[in-house]
Amino acid sequence: MNKRYLGFPRRAIWQLGLVFGCLFAVSLTIVACSSGSSAPAASTTGKVAVSISDPATCQVSGGGPFQSVYVTITDVQANMSSSAGNNDSGWVDLTPNLSKDPKQIDLLNMPSGSNNCFLATLGDALELQAGKYQQIRIMLASNSAASVTGNQCGSANNCVVVDDSTKGPTTYPLKLSSEAQTGIKIPSGQIAGGGINVAAGKTEDLDIDFQTCASIVKEGNGQYRLKPVLHAGVVSTASSSINGTVLDTTSGNAPAGKVEVALEQPDSNGVDRVYMTTLADPTTGNFVFCPLPDGTYDVVVVAQDNSNNFYQPAIVTGVSVGSTTGNIMLNMPASGGNAAVTALVTSSDTSSPAKGIPVDVTLDMLEKIGGTTYTIPLPPYPNMPQLGGGGLTVTTAPSTSTLTCPTNTDCAEPEMDGPAGAAYLYAYGASGPTLTTTGSALFATYTVDAQAYEAGTNTRDCSVASPADLQTDPLVLAASTTYPISATGTGSTSKPLAFTSCQ
Repeated sequence: MNKRYLGFPRRAIWQLGLVFGCLFAVSLTIVACSSGSSAPAASTTGKVAVSISDPATCQVSGGGPFQSVYVTITDVQANMSSSAGNNDSGWVDLTPNLSKDPKQIDLLNMPSGSNNCFLATLGDALELQAGKYQQIRIMLASNSAASVTGNQCGSANNCVVVDDSTKGPTTYPLKLSSEAQTGIKIPSGQIAGGGINVAAGKTEDLDIDFQTCASIVKEGNGQYRLKPVLHAGVVSTASSSINGTVLDTTSGNAPAGKVEVALEQPDSNGVDRVYMTTLADPTTGNFVFCPLPDGTYDVVVVAQDNSNNFYQPAIVTGVSVGSTTGNIMLNMPASGGNAAVTALVTSSDTSSPAKGIPVDVTLDMLEKIGGTTYTIPLPPYPNMPQLGGGGLTVTTAPSTSTLTCPTNTDCAEPEMDGPAGAAYLYAYGASGPTLTTTGSALFATYTVDAQAYEAGTNTRDCSVASPADLQTDPLVLAASTTYPISATGTGSTSKPLAFTSCQ
């Protein structure tokens, strides 16, 4: 029997109380009030943990000029907008701990106890709004700021330690441009997948790969300056590598010399660009890239024997993260193993008439094989500005006693040393990492590619097709070619690398 209270059925009194209880609860917090059941509200936040890596190629142990390269990081930030400016309100702080305790990192040497993949962890997993973050920027401490704890750079916060043949290990400040004010920006084109997808309720491991050897410019006055080149992407801290072995075809052993291995992916113009470089072990020929964002990469190998003769390069296409390439065999050409290519680069500003203006220009040697254009990495040399890690970066300057620039321009005329032999193209066999090769012509055909940047930054510059990129006509090498050869001149096979309207 349904009992009544104050003239109302007891069930009606219970329902009325539920309604008033829910109204009161709304003023305190969001609750699910129903006589039935409902699912909890979905999370709108995820987490990101930040680390940094760099399998470098320009350290002394690999024939390069540096013992150490130290940078001091004060913050890492992210933004969902691909076009956000320096003062945009959407920048999110991923490493708030670094503002109080900056971290100085040696980009060339793994700390003791590491897993040989990560140089350092920059921050614990931080909660932030779920979504796709399309820009990242790293802030560095200025060299005039207060010294960090345990500073390895003396009076500066960023420096290089050079193996000087007469002075021994010598420390030089690493000059910065805007890295301490506006940070080093990593745009969406340099982030795997175009951005970092932070899923609600999940934690993503963001790795920033600092391509040290391609990021340092040695100036004419002997000072060193940072022109940062970085990539980023979500990685697995457990398994995210590509590995393999490089062997000499004749001996069956590791090449007796220096072996540089590059990972490449195509840019928006279809040109394979260097993503990361490392050195193969001189005893075993083994190499490993880690950590890596998921994806497919091309592996490009360039090597020299102990007499500095170049092998013909080897290219392995379509290697997925988590795979091994197996044995990559290198061949020494019968003759003409080395090529020295010189390129005249000029730059002028927006005034009328135009005047010379300094810009940073990164030069690459490109080789087209099987319909794809690959970047052939330039190896590091101890006493040359060509530091390895991909191409060569030079800064244009006014005429000198040894180099006369064209009228109203600044210029540079660097030499690039690389293999004259054409590359062998390898691909996976049907049964896995067994490689098959298409063979190769004896001599390469190169195009010299030039990309312009505002001096001291990683911001593209100058008035040419976007992105700022110029190329020579193909340079056809042959047995009768005289080395060095020029990438510019009056012949029909040359185009000037002339950048105009530079800022």
